[in-house]
Amino acid sequence: MKVTRIAYSKQLNAGKSCQLEEQARRLGQVRSKVWREYGSTGGVGVKDRTIRDQWMANGTAATFDVLANAWKETVRDAGVGITANREAAKVPVRRAIDRRVKDETERKRLYTALKRDTWTADPYLCRLMRKHWKRGRNKTRNQIVVRSDQYKTFTLTEGGNIWLAVPGLERRQLVKIPLNTTVAPTGTLRLILRDKRVEVHYAIDAADMKSSQRPCGTRTTGVDKGYTEVLTDSDGQHHGTQLGDLLTSESNHRKVKNVCRSKLRALAEKAEKRGDLGKAQRIRDNNLGTLKRNRRSSRWEQCVRSVTFQAVHAVADKATVIVAEDLTKTFAGKKKLGKNTNRRLAAWTKGVTAEALRAVSDRRGSAVRLVNAAYTSQVVPFTNILGVRKGDRLHCTECGAVWQADHAGALTILNRDSDPDITLYTPHMRVKQIIQERHERQRSRLPMDQDSSTQSLCVCGERNIRSAQQ
Repeated sequence: MKVTRIAYSKQLNAGKSCQLEEQARRLGQVRSKVWREYGSTGGVGVKDRTIRDQWMANGTAATFDVLANAWKETVRDAGVGITANREAAKVPVRRAIDRRVKDETERKRLYTALKRDTWTADPYLCRLMRKHWKRGRNKTRNQIVVRSDQYKTFTLTEGGNIWLAVPGLERRQLVKIPLNTTVAPTGTLRLILRDKRVEVHYAIDAADMKSSQRPCGTRTTGVDKGYTEVLTDSDGQHHGTQLGDLLTSESNHRKVKNVCRSKLRALAEKAEKRGDLGKAQRIRDNNLGTLKRNRRSSRWEQCVRSVTFQAVHAVADKATVIVAEDLTKTFAGKKKLGKNTNRRLAAWTKGVTAEALRAVSDRRGSAVRLVNAAYTSQVVPFTNILGVRKGDRLHCTECGAVWQADHAGALTILNRDSDPDITLYTPHMRVKQIIQERHERQRSRLPMDQDSSTQSLCVCGERNIRSAQQ
């Protein structure tokens, strides 16, 4: 398993920055050409080496005005992106086949055609792929891919920071970039030019990381993703409790900052209308830039990722199997919670949490099982009762017990792992129907006395109430 590490340039001068930006701009045109000509059904089965040979034979390569190794690596990288885009579209197609095709032989034939990329000859598969695979467009014009044998690393003093020398636009002319690290990057590099700074992305073996040597636990634990904390496990323990403060403070800061920027932008537009172009340009140059904003956003994202990965590591310390909900699908019909709440929830980092669960589990040898997320935060644990959610509390409608909502969700997720009726791809309306049918069957077998039925139906108990209130 590979993980990505990032090194940053340190005090890069303007001349070197301009050279790298011009090279990235020209390579962006190459990347756009690959996506435009081979990013749809016409590029299925076409290898990047075939594209390279064709462009070298017909003279297209001579028009790029960059070194051969640079544009060839860009073609290869664009081909990988197109392949990943196509493979992502196959996921909903497989789900559609599983729902609609009942014959096992026909289903196997369709799956095989998808896997071998021979689906273009099948009208049904071709129609599904056109529906789910939209033509991609390249917007990347700030990246340079450097092969492992095309760059050099060195230091000016013993134990000092690393310098990276990469090919420029002319042959045998290297652009030397000072880095802010003493660890030399290895393998194929991806240079990303952002905010007058160079980010050097490279991959290392996860087995060499210290966290890979940490053993995982021995239990099976359910976890529920949250907003105020990263995860809550089925023991009721909260992990990553700083997340809510990070998201709320950054959301509030952006609100105030964007209000001020809007006022300045309005002043610039008014000055431009009355002919004062100098004032309008000064406002845009000095007050409406994005350099500081992007760097603050980058630091905030790194803090969020750090808190998230620490929380997942804490769960992996106790669990060899982590049961989590699948939140790749979005659910319509969300309640209107107000502008401030909706703005804060929009920054909910469930994608980072899912990435951390996958990466940490692979690194430390634990397993992650995904279950259906429908109604996990509304079902009272150990029952088939749909409770009432009020903030971070879940109220049982039968006995009045109060659960901490994230703890209740983690317990429901853990129990759903062994549920034979609710699979990962069961529609959410069907999930609700199954829960209600179970509840009705349970009520029909109980005596008519209301007190005895309530006591038998709900197993919440005072111990669970006290744990929810702690």
